[in-house]
Amino acid sequence: MIKLKSVTKSYYSPKIGRRTILDDVSFEFPRDKNIGILGRNGAGKSTLMRLLSGEELPDNGLLEIGNTKLSWPLGTTGGIHALLTGRENIQFLCKLYDYPFETAFDFVEKFAELGDYMYVPVKNYSAGMKSRLGFGISMILDFDTYLIDEGFSAGDASFRKKTQDIFDEKRKNANLIVVSHNPATIQRLCDWAAILSSGKLILYKDLKEAIEVYSKL
Repeated sequence: MIKLKSVTKSYYSPKIGRRTILDDVSFEFPRDKNIGILGRNGAGKSTLMRLLSGEELPDNGLLEIGNTKLSWPLGTTGGIHALLTGRENIQFLCKLYDYPFETAFDFVEKFAELGDYMYVPVKNYSAGMKSRLGFGISMILDFDTYLIDEGFSAGDASFRKKTQDIFDEKRKNANLIVVSHNPATIQRLCDWAAILSSGKLILYKDLKEAIEVYSKL
């Protein structure tokens, strides 16, 4: 069970002062539901994902994940080292997670469709290429919960179809936490939805109701 307990997170900017992203938020992600997080651009969706993945720490409060195996945020460059090649990134993560390298490399090479860029440092990749590499690696590994950023569907229609197919398969044995400003994405992948707005995270067990409330923000 993933829980936020009185979590507060803020950032300081010289132009606008301190901005609160999460304001004393307590929230529980159930084990048996795929949860969508709806929020306008700038609401703090990506910040929430970084907190869940451990990339950042809250200013106050606690985040508990228990024994849950969480992925890094798919659709971002989390889990990928910019100075390593695509191949070297796969090799490193296979050692970290004790997974056979050749099996992983064959899958990611075909899935990500990066060609010779697999042997080029990731710092030379476009954002979409980084996303595809990270997504391909994460699909090799088995997580209890996948963190999915709205940028996960990088690529053309054919590649997006591949991501949809593999997510449909993963959902049989794992949960998803999806952040997006697109209600259609949440409606397709999730059971329940929460709205992140003005520092608060409010859960709706009815997707239609969540989307209606969100449309009025």
